[in-house]
Amino acid sequence: ALQLAYLRAGGHDPAILAQLLHLQAEATALETGAAELRRGRRPGKPPRQPRPPSPRPAAEAAPAVPAEPPGTGAQGLDAALVAVELENQRLEEELLALKVRRERRANAGSQVAQWHAEELAQLQAEVGMLRRHTEQTGPQLPPAILPPPVAPRLPT
Repeated sequence: ALQLAYLRAGGHDPAILAQLLHLQAEATALETGAAELRRGRRPGKPPRQPRPPSPRPAAEAAPAVPAEPPGTGAQGLDAALVAVELENQRLEEELLALKVRRERRANAGSQVAQWHAEELAQLQAEVGMLRRHTEQTGPQLPPAILPPPVAPRLPT
């Protein structure tokens, strides 16, 4: 629970994660020892396990797994799996947040483009209306400005 809380709060320091993993392994070992005492076994005596499988050829090598402290066993793998799952979940949430932001920006951009298109259509309609008005009334020339009339010269 402590490791989950640390990861959910954004913690990612490998040293702290390793320490939490080690503490979890110790707690599991203590719990296993207490359970064995209740069943009548001596703590520390490992239960019977099946023979390990024969080594694989090089072509079928096991996938790379981070090294674990000795004695962690399946609990260590479980803790590592939980850590990977939490990191995966955090990354998925971050990816979703980025997608939402991108969609919001795209929507805002399309709204601005739509507003510009409407504004352009309105201006084009206005220009068309002014052209029609000009065609109907005909060209209006400003009144002609003639030079002042010149009187004929008087005979001398």
